[in-house]
This record gives sequence, C-alpha cells and structure tokens, in this order.
Amino acid sequence: MSEESPLASLAHEVGEFTARPGEPVLEWTGRQETLRIEPWGENSLRVRAKVGGPVLEDLPGALLESPAGQPGAGAWVELGRSSATIVNGDLTATVTPTGRITFTRTSDGTELLAEQDAHFWWPGPRLRTAHGNGYARLEQRFAAYPDERLYGLGQHQHGLYDQKGAVIDLVQRNSEVTIPFMVSSRGYGFLWNTPAIGRVELAHNGTRWVADSARQLDYWITAGDPAAIQRAYASATGHTPVLPEWAAGFWQCKLRYRSQEELLEVAREYHRRGIPLDVIVADFFHWTHLGEWRFDPAEWPDPAAAVEELASYGTKLMVSVWPSVSPLSEYHFDMERRGLLIGTEFGPVAHADWPDKGVDHPVQVAFYDATNPKAREFVWSKVRESYLDKGIEIFWADACEPELKPGYPANLRYHAGTGLEVGNMYPRENSRMFFEGMRAAGREHVVTLNRSAWAGSQRYGAILWSGDIHTDFATFRKQIAAGLNTALSGIPWWNTDIGGFHGGDPSSPEYRETIVRWFQFGAFSPIFRLHGFREPAEAFSPQMSGGPNEIWSYGEEACAIMADYIALRERLKPYVLSVMQEAHETGLTPIRPYLVEFPEDPKSWTVDDAYLFGRDLLVAPVLEAGARAWDVYLPKGASWRDAWTGEEYTGGQTVTVPAPLERIPLFLRDGAQLPINPEA
Repeated sequence: MSEESPLASLAHEVGEFTARPGEPVLEWTGRQETLRIEPWGENSLRVRAKVGGPVLEDLPGALLESPAGQPGAGAWVELGRSSATIVNGDLTATVTPTGRITFTRTSDGTELLAEQDAHFWWPGPRLRTAHGNGYARLEQRFAAYPDERLYGLGQHQHGLYDQKGAVIDLVQRNSEVTIPFMVSSRGYGFLWNTPAIGRVELAHNGTRWVADSARQLDYWITAGDPAAIQRAYASATGHTPVLPEWAAGFWQCKLRYRSQEELLEVAREYHRRGIPLDVIVADFFHWTHLGEWRFDPAEWPDPAAAVEELASYGTKLMVSVWPSVSPLSEYHFDMERRGLLIGTEFGPVAHADWPDKGVDHPVQVAFYDATNPKAREFVWSKVRESYLDKGIEIFWADACEPELKPGYPANLRYHAGTGLEVGNMYPRENSRMFFEGMRAAGREHVVTLNRSAWAGSQRYGAILWSGDIHTDFATFRKQIAAGLNTALSGIPWWNTDIGGFHGGDPSSPEYRETIVRWFQFGAFSPIFRLHGFREPAEAFSPQMSGGPNEIWSYGEEACAIMADYIALRERLKPYVLSVMQEAHETGLTPIRPYLVEFPEDPKSWTVDDAYLFGRDLLVAPVLEAGARAWDVYLPKGASWRDAWTGEEYTGGQTVTVPAPLERIPLFLRDGAQLPINPEA
C-alpha cells in the first residue's frame, strides 16, 4: 500500500471509520461522502460510495440480492488508527484515512488493484461533478500496472483480445455490446455495477471508469484465477439456465422467408436430404405492423399448422419479436397513454425511423419500456397470444439495444431512471420479459436470441450473437476475440451469423470458402446458427428477402462439407449438452479461452485465435483464405491428440497441421473420450 501524503493528518480530521455491530461491513465517511465495503459472495467485496446522505440500496444493477456463497462469520473487519481493513476469504481491502482503497490477496499480500488519486490535493480516486438533483458525472480511478492484461467487457468489433490500452464506450450498439465486467491477469475480476452510459479507459497511466450521469458509485471485485472468477461472477449475477437438447443442434435462418410456404419448403428440403434441422427462423416483417406482435395472415395463413408440420421433421420455429412500436400499430396510442413506451425529455415519443407495411416511407417508431414491469406484462400478453398459444416457444429479440436513431440516451426517460443512468440495462430487461412470461406460462426451457446484452442477461436464458457484421475473413477473425471476451464477460450462450451478415455472394468461390470455414467454427460454437443478408441485395423494405442462404445454395462441394458438420454436431450433442450443463451449474462457459484452463502457461494469456470447447476439445478455426495448413499453439500442462489423424503432441508448443477445406483443426485433451450419439 502506498504511503499517505503529508496532508493525511488533515484528511484524518474529517474521515471516520465505522463497522456495523455484528456485521462484516466497513464504512468510511469524509468530505460529505459515505463509502461502504461489504462481502458479496466468496472472496468478493462490493463497494458503494455516495456524496450527500447514506448509500442508496435500491438502484438498478447487476448483482443479485443474495449471491450464492454469501459468507457470514468468515468475513471480518478491523479498525486501526491509520487504516481500516475488511477481509473476505482471499480478498482484503484496506482503506486509508483519505478513503482510498487497496485490494490485496489475503493469502500472500499481493496487491491486486489499488484506487489512485487524481492529484495529491484534490480530487481523490472518486470524482463527482454535479448535474443537479442528486445526479452527477462520476469517475473512479485505479492504478495501472505495466504487466497487466485485461479481458472481457462484453463483445466488440475492435479485434482486440487483451484490451489494455483501449478506451471502451459503455453504451449499447448493434454488434457493440456493453457488459462492464473484466478479468485481470493480476488475479481479480471487476464489475462496474451500474447500467449508466459512460466509458472505461484502460490507459497505461491509470484506469478510469466513468458514468456520465448517476447517483452513486458501485463496483464489485473478486479474487482468484480465471475459472474461480467465472464461478464467482455467475454466483453474483446469476447462472444460465439448462440449455434444452433441441437448442444444441443446427439453426437455419436468412433475411428473410417472406411467407409460411417459403419457410416450410426450406424445412422440407432439409428433411428430404436427411439433414437434421433443429430450428428455423421467421425473421422480421412477418408481422402486420411493427409493434403488433402477430403474423400477417396474408403471408402466414396458419402458423399453428406450420408449427405442427415442422415438428414432424424434428424442427422448431423461432420468430423475431422486436421491441419497437410503429405509430400504425393498434397498440401505439394506448401504450403511450399508459406510459408503456420509453419517454423523452424533449420532443415526441419517437426513437428511430423504420419501414412499416402500408406506407411507402419510414415512420417514427417508439420502443416499449422494458424496464417497466407493466410494459413487459403488456408486450408478453401479445407475444403469448400470437405465438406461444400457437406452439412457438423460441423468440428472437432483435434490435434490443434498443436501436436508437439518433443514439441520444440523454433524451430518454425510463421507468427505472433517466436514460444516462440506466440505458445499458435495456437488453437484459427485454430478455427478462420473455423469461418471466415463459416461466409463468409453465415452460421450463427459455431460449431467446439477443442482439445485445448486459451483466446478468445470462440468467434469463439469453443467447447473444455478434450482430450485423461483414462477411470477409478479416471480420471472421475478429469474431474469435469477440467470442473469447464474451465468455470472459460471463455469457455462456453466444454465436455469430455464420458467414457474416452484410453481403456474401453464394455463387462466388471466394465467399464459398469463407462460409465453409465460418460454418466449421459455428459447429463448435455454443449455438450453431446460419444467417445472413446475402446477394443479390434488395432495397430495405417490408418486401425484402435477400439472396438464398441454405447450405445447398453454395454448390455441391460446400454443401457436402456443411452437411458433414451438421452430422458431426449431432454426433457430439451429448458432449455439447454436458458442457452446457457445466455452464449452468458452475458458470464456466462453453467457449473457454486457454487462460481459463491453463492459467499457469504464460502463452495461454496471449492466444486469441483458438479456444477450448468445454474442458476436453481444442478448436482452432482456419482464419485465412487459401490456407490448407494451420499453426496451432497447444497449451502447456496437457497432452493433445489430433482428432482427425490420432497423432499425439506434448503441450507447450506450436504445431502445423493439415487443414484441407473440409477440416477444422481439433485436438483432444489428455486422451479424452467425448460422449457421443452413436446413432447420429
């Protein structure tokens, strides 16, 4: 711990330590600020700080009220003359008279993270710049460490794995997903426990977290190796549900099937070819108007019959449910009158322009307020009536950032608070709507596909996908780092649009190679889903469809390879489901960066182009056009067997293996025998 400045004696006159009788809770008060530190799960502490009055208890955040493993007598507080200490397992926090905190590993005293003063005089590590009415721009500063690596922070398209040196906006955008949780190579995990809009600056001269407008600072820290951090985070923010068996197979999607008959014919063709198809998707514009949440009978005359026919093929129907409400929707006026739409500080209740049926120009749509329980109840009642009652139990929560145009959260007013204070939690609350509705309807399994997420989304059965991305190898390469960081952000269910979203010509040999390589990666992703807006492109309108995107759309060679990987996924379903069960029980994600399983291997902290799928299967996607051999680093601490050739390798080395177009490099750990479906 760094020494106090000569002004410490002055600060001590206004700073005071207190401990709650019978509770392991430490408080410091000084300069009108109250700082509270308390145990919040094993080896974990929660820190809150507020200027003016006591700490607020009921602000929106990610932490569960009673995290699993909440300690009792095992945590303790010690008050001294020059400092105070709170200890919870292997995490210790020491507070100076000026209110600065240093976190250390209890077992050996190693400094994990220390708050850092902005200046020796003023301000300290926490800065509050008032906006008025109790709101302020809040900053929290920490020291930087030259050898530190930082991971997680949601899903981003910058291509970085280690994000030290980056500035990350804390705001939800299509393909840019904010989850303010990170894992440090120094042995701690850190959650910025506020849904406020802001940023985190991971600079070389210090780390700074910023909330543009909030009422108090709130963060959570846990100590341990990466696997222990994943377990602690899941206990603190919620475990993912059990993934149902059908969700572990192949999902077919394109933009878009324009009618019931068009979609059914695709499912029939998969069935005729003997190719298993677990899910097929009815994308947007299947509705009457945006925000009516029902099929257009002109295009979908009998959805219940479609569900029944698909079930005969072993296929389920997923439908796209958008949170936006067109002024043409019959519900718009009533929802606005009842305060069920996101409000605005200035101007009309309109958040984006969007095409709708019945008009030849975009209209100004609003979004329902997912933070409002009554709004969630209203929208779910329409979803239940139009979809669930017809046998549809899988929902695609698209545009759930929400997709604002212009993106100006300061103008928004949610049920849960102002737009700047709570805006990032919208996608989680939207997935909560489906989860609570399905559970209330007696459905055990809840699965939604979401374009955005926030801390805790996993507990509501939310699958995250990487958004509307491009279709080249460079973009494909970035998805590996995005997936690794998503896993380290505590999201077990994740995938990409196989082949990317924007473009891709099915007749192009170059694109066929791209999609085959991407498809192989998809087969070893938590969710195996083909989607995209293929060429020839069409004008953006309710009549659009996009080019073909079924596996036979890419020629005989590509089709045969992709069919083989669908069969391989079916064969590996028992292993996939065992990995998903482990995610449910422990918080360890299906995609595991090397550093989770091999933290003692220094190189494992740098590998950003391969991963483990569960404990026993190493996956190394081929990420370059024309490559027919591929270099793979095999982590030190295990032996590895090439799953294709049977050749054995010792860990701790890079090997070059054959990678013909039909093969993705795969390795089995320590002679593992994966559980398989022998009938697949």
